[in-house]
Amino acid sequence: MSEVPVEEYLCTRLRRAEQALMAHHEAVLRTYGLTMTQYTVLLTLSRADGRSGAQLARACGVSQQSMGTVLNGMQAKELISRTASAAHAKVMIATLTDTGRDLLDRAYQEVIVLERALTDRFSADEHRQFCEFLDRATATLIEQTPTAPAR
Repeated sequence: MSEVPVEEYLCTRLRRAEQALMAHHEAVLRTYGLTMTQYTVLLTLSRADGRSGAQLARACGVSQQSMGTVLNGMQAKELISRTASAAHAKVMIATLTDTGRDLLDRAYQEVIVLERALTDRFSADEHRQFCEFLDRATATLIEQTPTAPAR
């Protein structure tokens, strides 16, 4: 095994970048009374309104049980509304309310500042390359993730 200092590992660098990104977003979103998961729900619904809890759980990377709790809280704050699916009576479909859309719009205006600051750190060619590198790294991470054996 080669003796590479841990701070030079790509995974360590990716993790530090993720932690810094999450800390920034959480600090911004906290001022709007939102968690990262709630923000992601609002963002997902703004792009494709009318999603089930299972679809939103997948989009946010949380369990369906956790998403149920998140959606209950968001409904209580009138950020979303939920109605029974026409296809499946037990499935509830979430949609954005005007209150939720307004809150998302305001929060997004602050979150996008970081995106612009990051973009400004790179030339157009560096930005394109960096995105390609991140996409390649993400593909490798997905490929290398063990899956549960079929039963």
